[in-house]
Amino acid sequence: MRKINIPLFAIAILAVFFFMLVGVAIGYRAFLVSVLFLFMGFATMGFGFTIKRKQRLSKT
Repeated sequence: MRKINIPLFAIAILAVFFFMLVGVAIGYRAFLVSVLFLFMGFATMGFGFTIKRKQRLSKT
């Protein structure tokens, strides 16, 4: 069984949470806030991918 990488898992959960907040903001018709949450979700995902790539490159 693989060991779970807790920091990357937390970043992934945070990204999913931001995308859920996009739906909530659209429901409240706060479109500017939904764009902000969408941007934050993609930024969090990009940050997680960057960390993952650095970890993979440092192992080899």
